[in-house]
Amino acid sequence: MPTLEAIAEALHRDLEARTAARDGALTRARQLVRACAHAIRADHRDDHAQAAERLEAARSLADALRRDLAAFPDLYFAGYTQDALKEFAEASIVHALVNGGDLPAPEDLGIPASAYVRGLAEAIGELRRRTLDLLRHGYSPETERLLGLMDDIYAVLVTMDYPDAVTYGLRRLTDIARSLLERTRGDVTLSLRQDALERSLRRLEDRLPPD
Repeated sequence: MPTLEAIAEALHRDLEARTAARDGALTRARQLVRACAHAIRADHRDDHAQAAERLEAARSLADALRRDLAAFPDLYFAGYTQDALKEFAEASIVHALVNGGDLPAPEDLGIPASAYVRGLAEAIGELRRRTLDLLRHGYSPETERLLGLMDDIYAVLVTMDYPDAVTYGLRRLTDIARSLLERTRGDVTLSLRQDALERSLRRLEDRLPPD
């Protein structure tokens, strides 16, 4: 029968290891969020090589989180860890879609489905931002492509009718995604009509006799 002192010593070892793992995870999670933000920013600047480099750094951090917390699943599924992995999913999805690449699956990124699907939902916001950047220069077919991607993502999100305890608040993100999609559709439609009007006016001007 172990003594109270021996039990206390074992408890100290376990809790010290858990505390060290938590502190390390918090640091890596912050670094992961920062790397993902830089990757998304680079994609919006059309610096896609820089974005890919940042995503590789993010992947290394996500892998380290999974490895370091293998013995502590409760810490791995803690909010701060899962939020950081959600950011990794979002940055990876945005990079693939903006560049016309293959969409990575959760297993490609090595992250849980709950983090991936939330990243998918938040990618709609970045696609809207990309669309608005393009619309500042006038309507283009690329805006229609991005709008179609947003529509496809939303169509998937509405099928994910699971408890928030499982999806970590996906329902709220889906509602936000719907609002962003509707507003973006209105922006693209308005730009398309304006472009058509301008072309009609130019054709009319071409037909008018010179002064």
